[in-house]
Amino acid sequence: MPPVGTENISTGAQALPSRSRGGGIVIAATLLTALLAGHRFIPNVRGVGSLIDSGAPFLGLGVPVLALTALLRRSRRALLAVLVPAVAWAALFGAVWLPDGGGPVELRVASQNLKVGNADPSATVRAVVASDPDVIALQEIAGEARPSVRETLRDRYPHEAEQSTVGLWSRWPIRESVGVDTGLPWTRALRAVVAAPTGDVVVYVVHLGSARAGRTATRDHTVEALSAALRRDGAQRIIVLGDFNTATTDRMMAPLTDQLHDAQAEAGRGFGFTWPSALPVTRPDHVLYRGLTAASAGVVRTPASDHRAVVAGFRR
Repeated sequence: MPPVGTENISTGAQALPSRSRGGGIVIAATLLTALLAGHRFIPNVRGVGSLIDSGAPFLGLGVPVLALTALLRRSRRALLAVLVPAVAWAALFGAVWLPDGGGPVELRVASQNLKVGNADPSATVRAVVASDPDVIALQEIAGEARPSVRETLRDRYPHEAEQSTVGLWSRWPIRESVGVDTGLPWTRALRAVVAAPTGDVVVYVVHLGSARAGRTATRDHTVEALSAALRRDGAQRIIVLGDFNTATTDRMMAPLTDQLHDAQAEAGRGFGFTWPSALPVTRPDHVLYRGLTAASAGVVRTPASDHRAVVAGFRR
């Protein structure tokens, strides 16, 4: 017969691991929830905040990892804790997978970054044309690509406007076109008035400043410059197409997204990642607008470029 109290001591020693099991998972789930809910409060030092903002949808990958770990540890408490970041992610990003948009389309647009050094720009453009847009915006039109691009688009899109390395091709007349200063050493943005059958639409084609890890100042400056131009623009119907070099979840895009709607968010399904084209993990290419209703939005895989094309359909 064991000494008095031995059984209780043994039971207590065995119960301790049971109570502590999954504690690390609970802490990790709490931290993940805080990061999901508060990533925009992380200081944007050397662009770190922007980088986390842009990659915020991928924070959800932590949920299945934690859930699997909780199952392996057989911890009900940890599994319940993992539900919290799962709900937070769903609240932030789940709506992008729900069907939206629909209805008649009066104007179809497309935007494609061709890529400097594109070995077959005509093939890239033909893939964009296959989506049957009425208006096509292109960025990174290098000198050697320009003749083949014009030749490919000439018959179906006889009206064009170009500014440096960006261009717009339209089935309908372009009433006017001017360059837009975004603060870069050269002008690589334009504003055009397209005479659509349902009335004039102002179309901007932009290629904002490049951004690298720790170096986002140029990109951020061009966002501010473009947003200022749009605030001054009194047109009722505006579409902005191009490569913004960041995702709309980036806090630095707020000056634009406060004024404009995002077609992918309003009428697309999924995140609509476009870069790099082989296995996209982010969306620097956008269709932003105001004064219209987005009826559809999506992404088109195109050959020879490192970006996929973005497309959208609108009506009044």
